[in-house]
Amino acid sequence: MRVLITGGAGFIGAHLAEAYLAEGGRVDLLDNLARGRLDATLSALLERPGAQLLERDLLKPRSLDCLADDYDLIFHLAAIVGVANVTRQPLAVLRDNVALLTGVLELAARQRRLKRLVFASTSEVYAGSAAHLALPVPTPEDVPIALPDLGAPRSSYLLSKLYGEAMCRHAGAPFTILRPHNVYGPRMGLAHVIPELLQRAAGTAPGGRLSVQSPGHCRAFCYVADAVEQMRRLAAEPEAGGGVFNIGNQDQEIAMADLARHVAALAGHGLRIDRGADTPGSPSRRCPDMTRTIEVTGYRPRVALEEGLRRTYAWYAEQVFGKEVKAAS
Repeated sequence: MRVLITGGAGFIGAHLAEAYLAEGGRVDLLDNLARGRLDATLSALLERPGAQLLERDLLKPRSLDCLADDYDLIFHLAAIVGVANVTRQPLAVLRDNVALLTGVLELAARQRRLKRLVFASTSEVYAGSAAHLALPVPTPEDVPIALPDLGAPRSSYLLSKLYGEAMCRHAGAPFTILRPHNVYGPRMGLAHVIPELLQRAAGTAPGGRLSVQSPGHCRAFCYVADAVEQMRRLAAEPEAGGGVFNIGNQDQEIAMADLARHVAALAGHGLRIDRGADTPGSPSRRCPDMTRTIEVTGYRPRVALEEGLRRTYAWYAEQVFGKEVKAAS
């Protein structure tokens, strides 16, 4: 099995690569290292037989011309993401995310034995439907997709991913589209709610206060090992070809205030929770309906939130907190 993962030096990419390497696969991690980090974790991964890092910038013309034509699977995870990036440069998000996928589709078209192109879309595609329709929560993949305010900077990311979904459908390559929901775990950077809370809790003096924004808003979190297993099973399952699937764990939905309490308990500092204001534009609830993914893969997530948070906190405490180190994002 030969696998290409764009954005392979990032959070999910490296975990995905590790899973395929454990089965004796050959994995090429393609990344420009703008966000993914060549840290100790990735360096150790690249020392394993079958792994190699291809340092390429997908936005440069012909950057993929020298790649092989015998990949069995291509996972396209590379994208401009993050609220800060999206709100600061919405045009670049629209333009570049489409350009990134264009190059990958051209690469897929010249593969001799490609079984599946797996495209990472986003749960944000449901945002317009939540604003304009009676969106069911948990949310299944077949709900009508409504467009958000096209002038809102935050819309640029989900629009680039919706356009990408359409590109995959018309490109002629065998594809599966994934819509991840709040995947978390070790090595995911600090610009996400769980590691950001963990960092602040670890750095707060005993008896101090830990503030949390949108305290009543709910999210369903999925530990990265469960997300990777869902992704791998969908990539291998013939029934998943040409389909759209949620990635996540609907059984681990939690309010942000309760999440902060779990994090405070991990830090062990006797912290008190301060309830902050709601974040503008943030949906009050987001949770995937995982029925279809479970039926096709035969897999139910196994890592409970408390255990996933414990593993994540342990990794950050050892590798990041108090060190001049940047984790992958």
